[in-house]
Amino acid sequence: MTSRIFPRGLRGSMITDGEIAAFEVGIKLGALFHQFIGTPVSVKTKPSLEKAMEEAMKNQPYVIEAEVKIDEEMLRNSLKKPFGYVSLEGKMIYTRVRIKFRNTSFTGVLEYSSEIDYPEMKLVE
Repeated sequence: MTSRIFPRGLRGSMITDGEIAAFEVGIKLGALFHQFIGTPVSVKTKPSLEKAMEEAMKNQPYVIEAEVKIDEEMLRNSLKKPFGYVSLEGKMIYTRVRIKFRNTSFTGVLEYSSEIDYPEMKLVE
């Protein structure tokens, strides 16, 4: 099924609902990653930052579920003394987002891959 709603610049193309949904997953994960990297975080503020990140994603079009977890062990191991906080790094974040565009949905994940030493974004469903 092709969409009648075309992103600007693709008018008249045969882009599918699935392609739009997959694109939206990537946009959501990329935006979250680049918006929050470097945010000061401590063990005490971790839960509120996770919630803020989730809520920010849920504000965006087509998001039906969002989950963000900050790796507490990695956070504790990185804490700066005497201040007790660290700047959030991509490898500390696990994010799962589910997008629904019309009748098509995809789930994407952002998680650290030790194999490539990089936070990886991928479609999982």
